Amino acid sequence: MIDDAKPQATVGLWLPLTLTLVSAASMALEIVAGRALAPYVGMSLYSWTMIIAVVLAGLSIGHWVGGTMADTTQKPERWVAISLTAAALATIASLGAIRFIAPSLVGFDPISHVGILSLVGFFLPSAIAGMLSPLLTKMALDRVDQSRHGRVLGLMFALGAFGAIIGTLVAGLLLISWVGTSGSVMIIAALYGLLSLRFWSLKPRIIAGLALLFAGVGLAQSPKLIGLQTPCLKESAYFCIRVDTISFLGRDSKVMALDHLAHGINDAKDPTLLLSPYVQGIDEIVRTRFSGSKLEAFFVGGGAYTLPRAWLASYPEGRFVTAELDPQVTKIGHEKMWLPKSNAHKIIHGDARHILRNQDINHKFDVIFGDAFHDISIPQHLVSDEFHELVKSRLKPDGLYAINVVDSLKTPRFLLSLVKTLKLQFPAVEVWLDIDQVQPNDSRVTWIIIASERETKGRRFTARHGFQRQWVRGPIKLMTEVVGVENLITLRDDFAPVDRLLAGLILNADTAE
Repeated sequence: MIDDAKPQATVGLWLPLTLTLVSAASMALEIVAGRALAPYVGMSLYSWTMIIAVVLAGLSIGHWVGGTMADTTQKPERWVAISLTAAALATIASLGAIRFIAPSLVGFDPISHVGILSLVGFFLPSAIAGMLSPLLTKMALDRVDQSRHGRVLGLMFALGAFGAIIGTLVAGLLLISWVGTSGSVMIIAALYGLLSLRFWSLKPRIIAGLALLFAGVGLAQSPKLIGLQTPCLKESAYFCIRVDTISFLGRDSKVMALDHLAHGINDAKDPTLLLSPYVQGIDEIVRTRFSGSKLEAFFVGGGAYTLPRAWLASYPEGRFVTAELDPQVTKIGHEKMWLPKSNAHKIIHGDARHILRNQDINHKFDVIFGDAFHDISIPQHLVSDEFHELVKSRLKPDGLYAINVVDSLKTPRFLLSLVKTLKLQFPAVEVWLDIDQVQPNDSRVTWIIIASERETKGRRFTARHGFQRQWVRGPIKLMTEVVGVENLITLRDDFAPVDRLLAGLILNADTAE
């Protein structure tokens, strides 16, 4: 128990240390919250906005409640002990609460979805953590003479901010990558629990210690009981990665999901059989432009590596380079998705724009394929005019840039803004759509954009290989008139409001690709 009965020269060690560690734990939980919600709502500007708002709301209310308690209680150390114990329990319960309520939110718009999940999972532990700061600060002030109050306040505020920095770095750089979401939650809860022991009096301290020991053993044996078993095959620094074996159109296949969205389906026996319509559509266009056994292509994003796998089989003399941000995605592609290792296919891990810029300027590509878009979360630096200028500089004179874009069928503001921007670099820009997606009730579809020096012939084309599908060219002029030229934006590095352009889609989004 902390002795604060009479003024001393300093506040001692434990009060500042506890405040630092509580701030670190609360901020670490905020970072973990983004990864914990990703399997259900993905990760985007909107999800992080809602998570941060909910955590800050919890901390704010906690500060107010804790400040009131600090003024009225005669035994603040007891309330610190209770609050730390409650924070540990609320933190442990957070993942179970999310996984319990998530199935009932299917059909909600993404912003409401992430808002509700954030409130259910992380408001309470944040509020309890917020109570501790004023309680600990009041205890520190009571330990010193009034003439030192300003210094003590400055020290406690500084340590709170310092702890938040440490928690952010540890969670983002170490915890999630090394122990995953569930492990991170358990470490944060354990930290709260261990800190609480310092503030309990002797007998309750023994009881609390035994309770923590039995709870830890029980949780280690039965993680399913409170939802601590991760739904991921692998939690990397970037994604919750899952692979499921399915029967797709009667064929044995595997689907790779990154966070909450399927990112590719690979056929077990035939790598050239492309099950996703937009991937097959791009393959068909490339087949009409480039014949023979040689093709040189650069892939912006690997994902399930569906198209690189197909083109390795279709073009035995080809040269392929893939820029994939996440090494774990590549590892699972080799282990689970039948991606072969080949000298003809070079995989580089890192940011695609940086990697493309560093390619030999004298060794250009027939095709550059942009497939780094993660659901409706789009890297803005990969849709700007400056990036398109780089893409064009790395293409052969007859090369093409292909992109897949998820947007609205009726009012695709982002799609048309991207088309407008691409036209600054490419004379011919066209959009294509699988004809089966042209349905009155479809709120979102996957478009194909082709940018090059010459247009593709015709207004529609039919698959010559694999599944019998047909694609139609989108009437860009008519679509622009419907959306309104004034609503389209030229996307540049310093201004690419992708989230605003997709706002209507996001509010009505489905999680299916």
